[in-house]
Amino acid sequence: MTTAVETPEMAAFSCDAEREILTPDAVEFLRALDSRFEAWRTHLMRARERRQEQFDRGVLPTFLPQTQHIRESRWGVAPIPPELLDRRVEITGPTDRKTIVNALNSGANVFVADFEDANAPTWSNCIEGQRSLRDANRRTLRYCSNEGRPFELGPHPAVLFVRPRGWHMVEKHFPRSGAPMSASLFDFGLYFFHNFRILLNRGSAPYFYLPKLESHLEARLWNEVFLFAQEYAGIPRGTIRATVLIETIPAAFEMDEILHELRDHSAGLSCGSWDYIFSFIKKFRNHPQYLVPQRGDVTMDQPFLRSYAELLIHTCHKREIHAMGGMAAQTPIRIDLQENQTAMERVREDKLREVQAGHDGAWVAHPALVPVARGIFDKYMKGPNQIGMPAEKRSRVAAQDLLETPRGRVTEACLRRNIDVALAYIESWLRGNGWIPVYHLMEDTATAEICRAQLWQWTRFGVRMEDGRAITQELCEQILGEILKEVKQLIGPGAYRQSRFDRAEEILKDLCAGEFQEFLTTSAYADLA
Repeated sequence: MTTAVETPEMAAFSCDAEREILTPDAVEFLRALDSRFEAWRTHLMRARERRQEQFDRGVLPTFLPQTQHIRESRWGVAPIPPELLDRRVEITGPTDRKTIVNALNSGANVFVADFEDANAPTWSNCIEGQRSLRDANRRTLRYCSNEGRPFELGPHPAVLFVRPRGWHMVEKHFPRSGAPMSASLFDFGLYFFHNFRILLNRGSAPYFYLPKLESHLEARLWNEVFLFAQEYAGIPRGTIRATVLIETIPAAFEMDEILHELRDHSAGLSCGSWDYIFSFIKKFRNHPQYLVPQRGDVTMDQPFLRSYAELLIHTCHKREIHAMGGMAAQTPIRIDLQENQTAMERVREDKLREVQAGHDGAWVAHPALVPVARGIFDKYMKGPNQIGMPAEKRSRVAAQDLLETPRGRVTEACLRRNIDVALAYIESWLRGNGWIPVYHLMEDTATAEICRAQLWQWTRFGVRMEDGRAITQELCEQILGEILKEVKQLIGPGAYRQSRFDRAEEILKDLCAGEFQEFLTTSAYADLA
């Protein structure tokens, strides 16, 4: 295991990326972030635990009475930087060189480089990712394909945002005072330190996507981090901008408050619908009235998701900032043109729903989807965005609208697919790859979390499938065994021995039994190099 040392000399580097990224000055900045904010972060994580205890007792989230004045008063966020006015198509992916070059050259307005859900946080991935992003901002990033063909950045790359890991995660390879450092502060700190001056010299700035916040108090912490970093660097307040992904149930009730906390640094809110579904299962996991049907039936047409998107759009436009839509996860199906046409039509329908609902842009997972999404937004969005004061001062969305249990089926086919996707993703993640195509969809941590959380929920409450059979732990393990047997036959015994499927099986079984584990990534992190 490669370990970053804590001494000023940084004596035990194992690769050029470490020498370039973990410089003495960068390490000093990380230390300053840790010293100032770690106790605050730990306090907020304990607050999450206390709130979960309330959910377990049946206390449901609601709009906070103590912040009603924020929701009902007139205010706006800081003016939008010119290069962020048009964000109609955003693409996301991990931080390897190939993905960065392809995404920045894809024709999207924005590329979200992801240290979170699309990243298996090995030490190599995190450090090499930081170097690649620095090189991208220097406009020197390039890579060679397996055939030896060189690729480099084009003349008009997308605007770069970075998504650091969430507040719940730590970076075990960089211990501080005997404990791992916050992964959020580690990812943010290194990117900011190495890139703010490069970006400012080019007329740009450091932009971020903030994942998995559960309260406006967590947004307040990020705002204080931004203020501290800007003062440390000697740059103006408000230089940093951040879009917050609303991807947890508690955060949906505090959108105004989150924007208010970040108002000098805000770049809007975004619908992180996959994590939002996972959060719905997780937060209400001990209540059978909140059983969630199979993933394929939980679309944005479900009332709880439609209401959440409507509230997000209303809130953002009232505060004169972007309301970003969700992800189109399809990948091109080159072996079947008819099936590919069907998949692309689904993307068009999804983006049409988003632009007509009022979103100012939306995400795609593959460069081939950029022109599809752009075509829809170009046709139906007049101007660079749809930001404007809503006709109604207050949103019509009520608390109960955000809590309406989705309706749908549970079939054996979906049960098998959940097990298959979760197993495949965990195995890939253990090998250092957090972004994989399965069934022509790009799967990341969020989708794997839905799969394993549904397996836990369905077995706990003995949910019955359409054929009348109850889902039990024994049935899940039987199907898991059948899938593993198929995998062995497909890849052969040699490749199977070199894989991580046996360990992935152990982790998946553990996640689906006993007490609910908050995050797959924190449960399995010890296995990563």
